Amino acid sequence: MPGAVAVGVFDGLHIGHRALFERARDRAQGNACVAVSFEPHPDVVLAREFRPMAPLTPLPEKRARLARMGVDLHVLAFTRELAALEPEAFVTQYLVAPFAPRWLVVGEDFALGRGRAGTVARLRELGGGHGFEVEAVPLERRDGEPVTSTRIRALLAEGRVAEAARLLGRSYGFTALVVGGDRKGRTLGFPTANLRLHDEQQVPAHGIYAVWARIAGEATWRMGAMSVGVRPTFGGGLRTLEVFLLDFEGDLYGRDLTVEFAAWLRPEQAFPGPEELVRAMRADVDAARAHLAALGAPED
Repeated sequence: MPGAVAVGVFDGLHIGHRALFERARDRAQGNACVAVSFEPHPDVVLAREFRPMAPLTPLPEKRARLARMGVDLHVLAFTRELAALEPEAFVTQYLVAPFAPRWLVVGEDFALGRGRAGTVARLRELGGGHGFEVEAVPLERRDGEPVTSTRIRALLAEGRVAEAARLLGRSYGFTALVVGGDRKGRTLGFPTANLRLHDEQQVPAHGIYAVWARIAGEATWRMGAMSVGVRPTFGGGLRTLEVFLLDFEGDLYGRDLTVEFAAWLRPEQAFPGPEELVRAMRADVDAARAHLAALGAPED
């Protein structure tokens, strides 16, 4: 049985989440450590009107990152019925029965169950009857504000990827499949890799970014310039994700590419024609190279 169970959504697995899991592993004292999480996001299920919210960390990524931390992920299907359970029923059915933990580890502002009645204080009362103790981990703060997934989402929505990275403790990114495109980039002298996400995930604001990219099966991180947007110079349309890898020649179709956003370069904009666009793309590549050389490649 696990020595410690941590409960939360844990979207993003940011520095606050990591501090919580470090405490949970300490409390586990070498025994198993389990994260109980929810899918879909509770805010989506409980919203009064439709509220689309792509995750920061899709389930496969969350599971893999937690495994590297030494934490097993257990996912509960979040429904209105689950949210309506009294704290006693939730603790008995979903924590004590399957895990019988010695420690329950949560954030200091955590609450569960009907009307969020399962506060830290109430959980401690329940723990007395079920043989577990409760550890409430203080929120991590940066610039005087708590580190939250909501805060990170807002930064990404504005393209502020470097600031989001400070709160995540790593660069934000995703892994996607390289698919065929209309080859406009190739005709302009900048052959781009067109990406299709494997899982629903939040994408930063439309614009041009300096990115690090790694081809599946390779250890090397490559410099890149990435466009997120609708290509307004060519009339707009659906959002596309396109990456130009610096100093690279080869066929990437059908391969996975992992991209990490390092820096915002400029907003997406429409140019009068291809010549002006090419000049801007050359400047983007030069800016990306300078930013990435200064930052250095990601650490695995």
